[in-house]
Amino acid sequence: MSEPRPDGRRLRWEQHKRERRRHIIDAAIVVLEEHPAGESIHVQQIADRAGIHRTVLYRHFEDRTDLDVAVQREICRRAGDDLFAVMNLEGTPSEITHRIVDTYVRWTVAHPSLMRFVERDFGVGPTTPLEEAIQEIAERIELLINSFVAVMGVELPEADRDALDPFVFGLVGGGFQAAKRWAARGGDRPALEDFVDLLARNIWRQIVGIAAERGIEFPDVPVDQLLDLLASPDNS
Repeated sequence: MSEPRPDGRRLRWEQHKRERRRHIIDAAIVVLEEHPAGESIHVQQIADRAGIHRTVLYRHFEDRTDLDVAVQREICRRAGDDLFAVMNLEGTPSEITHRIVDTYVRWTVAHPSLMRFVERDFGVGPTTPLEEAIQEIAERIELLINSFVAVMGVELPEADRDALDPFVFGLVGGGFQAAKRWAARGGDRPALEDFVDLLARNIWRQIVGIAAERGIEFPDVPVDQLLDLLASPDNS
């Protein structure tokens, strides 16, 4: 017996609902950006911005909390996309670290209302969207470190591989808290560039330090040059 063909009308309706839901979330983010960080916004403001009636809005979300958490997930997705775009092996390891820190701090400065909103805990589920985002960022950075270690031809012991996850998670969480504290003080003491340099150097030194304790030297040269060095006859 052949499978029933998809109902085209139902598929179009599902697509319409997804688009409408996304439109509402986008409208909520615009409203948040229009208001000072921490200021409460109302569903009616979001509905007005989306150009729909408030009752229509609630056809796409169970309640206000469902809407708020969906907005938080979208904020995390946007910030994550910017971060993931710079998580590659271009440049030296310290430059890579600086690039990631710089991208995050500048995103924080550019979107203070979104950052304040995403920090709220609406008590839904065991983790918040922000905690999930930090975990994903930590996993990406752990993968980046493992890639660099692989480029160097180093084999980490199992215990060190297991320890890498909480270590990187601590780096990411600590960097997030440092940026939050800096932004709360006005974001100009020290100046943005000086703060990024300080935070990036501190993170890089922690990585170098824990590697040195295990007899691993991280040469701060461009990764493509490192590949050439390792491939040279003198290193064979």
